Amino acid sequence: MRIHPIPSRLKPITRVLSASLLMLGLAATPAVADSSPSPSASGDGAAPAAAGTSFRTATEIEQGQTATANGSAGDYLYWSFPADAGQRPTVKATVKLPGTHAAETWQVDVYDGLRRRQSCQYGAQTRTAAAGAASVELTCVLRTVRAWSEQWANDPLPGTYYVRLTVVGLTTGDLGLPVDTELRVDSKNIGGAAAVDGSLAEPLVPGIAVRSEASEAKGSESGDSSDSAVLSSIEPDDGWSSGWWSDRWVWTAVGGVLAALAGIGGYALTRGSGRPSRVPPGT
Repeated sequence: MRIHPIPSRLKPITRVLSASLLMLGLAATPAVADSSPSPSASGDGAAPAAAGTSFRTATEIEQGQTATANGSAGDYLYWSFPADAGQRPTVKATVKLPGTHAAETWQVDVYDGLRRRQSCQYGAQTRTAAAGAASVELTCVLRTVRAWSEQWANDPLPGTYYVRLTVVGLTTGDLGLPVDTELRVDSKNIGGAAAVDGSLAEPLVPGIAVRSEASEAKGSESGDSSDSAVLSSIEPDDGWSSGWWSDRWVWTAVGGVLAALAGIGGYALTRGSGRPSRVPPGT
């Protein structure tokens, strides 16, 4: 098989295409890396060793931390954590049971910043521990958090999320038995696949509305207009995203550049070499 060399007039176009593809590959590398699972906070910090008993007293935890708490069968245990746009949180809870007990059914529920119960995409949200079982493990994988949604929709939105762990099936004799619990929240960054055109004015964090009004009143006097929640101190490490940027912009630019290069290459291949030398002008 004979391989024909590339015509000299196409060599500059070939070099341009090669360089452009190399640059686009380097630009798209961070976007691809964002789609890999990565917690928003490391577990090196001191993890909480207690849980709240209501939404208002929920213990704040960061993603990537393993929180622990001691309680009694029949208690309602609450934690809260931040989740930003593009994240798909996974809540894992482990309940260590006493040596002797009857069959127990435990359940983990997740609520958003508006205290709307969020359904789980998959995972064992409710599980029954057989009599004498040492522990029971629960998992809830939420839907991807959206930067914006319609008011009538129940889509997960950026802000604080609440986790409630309790037993829903228990015999009277086991009520009040001591239990040890562990809770961990991790997220997978979905990226541009879940991007939407829009963003919330503020994340759904407790106290953000009150703080915003106070900041506006203070800003009119001192010029300071910084907004931050007063009833919740947790937020992602890099702050709340604005909602307008995603790796979808990168792939849109890649498609546009490739289309332009394909048009230039097609024109160069079909335009020919011009008028033959043997044909006189004006014919």
